[in-house]
Amino acid sequence: MKLSAFVVLFFIALSVSAQIDRSKQPKAGPAPKITLEEPGEFELKNGLKVLVVENHKLPRVSYSLRIDNSPIFEGDIAGVTSVLGSMLGNGTTSIPKDAFNEEIDFLGASLNLGFGSGFASSLTQYSERIMELMADAVINPLLTEEEFEAEKTKLIENLKNSDKNPDAIAGRVGSALSYGKLHPYGEFTTEETIKNITFDNIKAYYQQYMNPDNAYLVVIGDVDFRTVEKQVKKYFKDWETDASVSTTIPKTAESLPVPQINFIDVPGATQSNISVTNNVSLKMSDPDYFSALIANEILGGGGEGYLFLNLREKHGYTYGSYSRLGANRYGMSRFSTTAKVRNTVTDSAVVETLKEIKRINNEPVDAEVLRNVKAKYTGNFVMALERPETIASYALNIKLNNLPKDFYETYLQKINDVTIEDVQTAAKKYMRPENARVIVVGNGSEVLENLEKVGLPIRYYDKYADLTEKPEYEIEMPADMNANKVLNAYIDAIGGKANLDKVNSVYITAEAELQPGVVINLEMKKTIKNQSLQQISVMGQTQKQVLDGTAGYSFAQGQRKDMTEAEVKEAQVESSPFPEVNYLNGGVTLEKIEKIEGENAYKIKVDEKTSVYYSVETGLKIKEIEASEMGQSATFFSNYKDVSGVKFPFKISQTMGPRTIDFIVAEIKVNEDVSDADFE
Repeated sequence: MKLSAFVVLFFIALSVSAQIDRSKQPKAGPAPKITLEEPGEFELKNGLKVLVVENHKLPRVSYSLRIDNSPIFEGDIAGVTSVLGSMLGNGTTSIPKDAFNEEIDFLGASLNLGFGSGFASSLTQYSERIMELMADAVINPLLTEEEFEAEKTKLIENLKNSDKNPDAIAGRVGSALSYGKLHPYGEFTTEETIKNITFDNIKAYYQQYMNPDNAYLVVIGDVDFRTVEKQVKKYFKDWETDASVSTTIPKTAESLPVPQINFIDVPGATQSNISVTNNVSLKMSDPDYFSALIANEILGGGGEGYLFLNLREKHGYTYGSYSRLGANRYGMSRFSTTAKVRNTVTDSAVVETLKEIKRINNEPVDAEVLRNVKAKYTGNFVMALERPETIASYALNIKLNNLPKDFYETYLQKINDVTIEDVQTAAKKYMRPENARVIVVGNGSEVLENLEKVGLPIRYYDKYADLTEKPEYEIEMPADMNANKVLNAYIDAIGGKANLDKVNSVYITAEAELQPGVVINLEMKKTIKNQSLQQISVMGQTQKQVLDGTAGYSFAQGQRKDMTEAEVKEAQVESSPFPEVNYLNGGVTLEKIEKIEGENAYKIKVDEKTSVYYSVETGLKIKEIEASEMGQSATFFSNYKDVSGVKFPFKISQTMGPRTIDFIVAEIKVNEDVSDADFE
């Protein structure tokens, strides 16, 4: 079993216990009567508005700050609010950064500030001190040029790391094409705009936009209203209002007259990121708001939605497909669907997505489906009311969106009142396949030929939403090149056959960070006697696959499964420390030259499921693709280093759908610490 399939199977096994039975739908009933407690309110002379929700069940208090700025267009200094936001909450003019953070940790509290927002929480006994620290950080932030330069560097590095990420590209290009690059929702940060930002910009943006006259502080927990009022007045009274900044929000980009595909080429991508989108003008105060909510839920709100049932359950194209319908009080938002699919089914997934959008436009929804969606909304709404923060967020929503005071008290009744006709009317208004922009981010060399057969016009864009020409994929192959020459070039590149012949066994250990604090450990052993061991463990769970030369098994979740004869033969080919030696015996073919991660690479087809790519320039193996019933996964190899005269990759990146896991090799041993007992 190859590493890619091994890692994928491990994560499937890891998630089995988390699966939920969704086969039984709750039945809708009459809308319950909702009575919401109103938060206590007061306002300071500087304009800061405070909402207080008392809840004495636990001895904790939280503070949520929201500064309600209009959408801001940053232009040639795009990223300035991100840099400023990352600098806030790291000390004050009177408390150094380290002392500030150490005190918060000592109190067992948390405090985070960003541009236009903030959050803090603590035990009741420390709540006044945390409020004092929060106010000090907001009013007297420690803004230094040293911190400014450090945060700019971090932001640039983050941009570089996401530069080839299809999800990041899809989000950036989708917003830019939908709203326009000169719109606050359509502009994006680049390395150039970050370098344009000056420290004076940071100070100016703080003065202009971090103001109390449009700020809301929400206090929730084990507090007394009068005490909170005194404390807020004491600590926030010196927060001064600067000159107000008026912003003019430009119109969004015009809707398309006819549907079209916008394609962004990401060479080497193993999946296509597909989004069907159109602009909408929907506000929470609109009379058809609730009908629109229900229509979106039916189309793509979850596992029971049209999109999910079609693209995943019926066709198996994706792990999930969903839709979103945005509501924005400025009247600027989008309807969009999302799906990440295998390259081979990209065109089919586009067709089926458009089919389901047309379906909800043209076919009345089934009455039972409508009842189930209403029941789901009712359950979620009632459960949310158990959280005190819900009361505060509802009250804030009413203020910010100019909603009637009984908006949430009548919420469920309005959901219940939505009819089959209302759903169809809302779908036609907000989900418009006739104006759809189908944004596809993927590997053009594998998907474009079939995508052109969908029948929609295609326009090509680069990863920064600039119109470009159709990519060219035919790279001329040298006339005398063949598979064995590519494989021998690889063998020479990593040390030569003489050095490889000295290798009897290889022992590799590596680790990857799944998420902060969660580490995956990988162990691999291979010998020239068709023996192999792969073992992966995380969070106390372990999975391994073992081949002793003639037989093998896998072990996961306490269960052993013996390999079939076909699985043994496949594992034997890959069990060699250097499978390319086995490939030389025949059965592999040289297909073409492709662009992989910016460099030309020979594509060797190993079998119907596996292809391996070798750099034309260096000869080194840079990528391996494996297809399975679960989809297509890719393994990238880089950072080659010499061990005992042979070069090995010290970074092995495994992609599984949208996720990429980077295994960093800790140690490689050649002809050491491997025995027959390891493969029993």
